Amino acid sequence: MTKKANRKAKRIHVKYKGVMSPTMEATQQPELVPAPPLPEIAAPSDLVKELEAELEQIKTQAAENLDGWQRSRAEFANYKRRVEAERTELVASAGAEALKRVLPAVDDFERALQTLPADLKDHPWISGVLLVQRKLNSALEQSGVTTIAVKPGDTFDPNLHEAVTHEDSDQFASEQIIGEVQHGYKLGERVLRPTMVRVAR
Repeated sequence: MTKKANRKAKRIHVKYKGVMSPTMEATQQPELVPAPPLPEIAAPSDLVKELEAELEQIKTQAAENLDGWQRSRAEFANYKRRVEAERTELVASAGAEALKRVLPAVDDFERALQTLPADLKDHPWISGVLLVQRKLNSALEQSGVTTIAVKPGDTFDPNLHEAVTHEDSDQFASEQIIGEVQHGYKLGERVLRPTMVRVAR
């Protein structure tokens, strides 16, 4: 480099001393900002205790939720059973009431046939009436209605029998049935109508 060029370079250097070129600005390091302080970290043993306490609390809450759910489920199952039993009882009661209203007709048929004159037994009209009686008895049997069996000498049971009379008897002991006055009927285990009986005293 010539002396002249060297002097010129020095003058430029002095002239622009303290002024940064754009390329120098780009390469300048950014100013460091202090980082926020880190939160205090608990000792490992304290952290474990805190987590164990939180776990116990969650377990307790889960047990309470499970207990409440099981109780609600049991209550609903009981409610469902109760409603079903009430519905069944209602249907049975309605059916029993309807069947009870038919029983007097059955009694009338029996009384009519007991007093039937011998010369009319083979009459076609009587055969038709007997057929109606058989159909009625068959319909009652299909509905689950059965006759309460009673014979002389049986012990009187107020759950199954209704005493029409109390009579003195040499043949039967006290509270024994002398005879049946009117048939009784049951629907399953339920008494539709007790048997009317004469009872010895």
